[in-house]
Parts: sequence; structure tokens; C-alpha cells
Amino acid sequence: MSRTNFDMLLEAGCHFGHLKRKWNPAMAPYIFMERNGIHIIDLHKTVVKIDEAADALKQIAKSGKKILFVATKKQAKDVVAEKATSVNMPYVIERWPGGMLTNFPTIRKAVKKMANIDKLMNDGTYSNLSKREILQISRQRAKLEKNLGSIADLTRLPSALFVVDVMKEHIAIKEAKRLGIPVFAIVDTNSDPKDIDFMIPANDDAKDSVEIILNACCAAIAEGLEERKIEKADEKAAKEQAEAAAVEDRPKRARKARKDAAPKAEEAPSEVSTEETAEA
Repeated sequence: MSRTNFDMLLEAGCHFGHLKRKWNPAMAPYIFMERNGIHIIDLHKTVVKIDEAADALKQIAKSGKKILFVATKKQAKDVVAEKATSVNMPYVIERWPGGMLTNFPTIRKAVKKMANIDKLMNDGTYSNLSKREILQISRQRAKLEKNLGSIADLTRLPSALFVVDVMKEHIAIKEAKRLGIPVFAIVDTNSDPKDIDFMIPANDDAKDSVEIILNACCAAIAEGLEERKIEKADEKAAKEQAEAAAVEDRPKRARKARKDAAPKAEEAPSEVSTEETAEA
């Protein structure tokens, strides 16, 4: 069953592309027509692409891996932060930290620094510092929180990137491609989809357009997480059942072992007596 339909996308304005003069020829297969100098995106193809992307995202989430959402443009920031948080996924909505993927250990050090500042402030280590020094540390902490707070739980490289506006986030995409990380993206008519593994042709400027696509994708991620939880619970129950059965079976095995050993003990003396009789 499709997670979105044509009418929902039409109402959200997903079909509005850019001006014809700004178009990228690589997007030609996804353009339905031109109206008043603006390209109109074929929403039938958008529906198919959303479902493809959602199915792939569901499998990634089901395997317990992380998807990093990236959207630093004003219209998409709040929506991306809200949707990514709802499925407990990391996101970047401020400036993309250059080398975040290709130089991941350095980014992790910055995140640890933030945690260390919190720890030292809580245990009173900074209480002897001057007001000016405390203010400087607090500002540094706030800056780290703003840029890296949303990826504090990302302890290893993400398994996928979800990008809104491939032109604006070209550095993030370049880093992901260099490391072989698959990229999911909302791609408008002025962009080149060649570096995108799962592209969704749609308006990437309208908040409603971005939101309806993220709703579908995050719903699929939530499904994957729920299935993973159920599988883990089933595995745990099966393991406990097997352990219980093994404990229950232990006395039976012990009795069987004693029973098997008993005839052998009885046979030994009879052999001796037979030999003694023969000698006599």
C-alpha cells in the first residue's frame, strides 16, 4: 500500500519545480510539463520514488542503523528537526561541519568536549573560576550544542544520509559518496540527481512539500524500529524458553545416564564368575 497519494502531494505543492531557465536537463524524465515558465513535476513518479525510498529506509532502521538527516535551509530546518527527533535519528540543521563524515573522529572529540564541560560544571570543578572564564566556557558549550547537539548520540558513521536540497548540501553528499554511504534526497528541477541513490523528485522549497515527504519516510522508519523491537522480544522469549527447557531436561538426562550405566555394572561380575567357573 502506498504511503502517500497523488492528491496529498498535489495539495502540499510538491509538483511546483523551478523556472524553466534554471532547470537541470538530468531532471527531464521527472518533469510533466511547463506552465507559465515553471516546470511541473510528475507526481505519479514522485509517489513511486517516495515508496522506494521509504522501503529502503525501513530496512536500514530495522537493522538497527542510523540515518542522518541534513537540511540547513530555513524552510526545512524545523520540520527536519521535529521529524528526525520523532524517530530518534540524528540531524544537522545548522551549518554542515566540514569533514563531519570524512573526519568523524574529530567531530566525536568535539562532542565529548561538550559532555566533559557538562560533567565539570555539575561536579563544581568550575566554581573557582572567574565569572569571565565561566562565561567563555558557557558560550563555547552553547556553540557546540547548537552545531553538534543533535548528533551527540551518533557514536559511529551513519548508514544513510537524508538530504533536503542537494545543491545546498553538496558538501555533505560529496563526503557521503566518498565513504560509500547511500544518499536519500528530495530533488528539485534545478538539481542534478546523479549522486543520489534514492531520489524523490519534488519541490524542496515549500515547507508543506518537505513535511509530507518526511512524514512518509519517518513513518516507514518508525515501522522498521517497531519490527526490530518485536523481533528482539521474540528472540529473547525463544532464548528464555530454550534455557527453561534445558533446566527442566537436566534431571531427565541425569536419570537416563544412571539407567544406561546400571546394566554395565551388573554385567561385569557375571563375566568374572563365568571365567572362574571355566577355570574350575
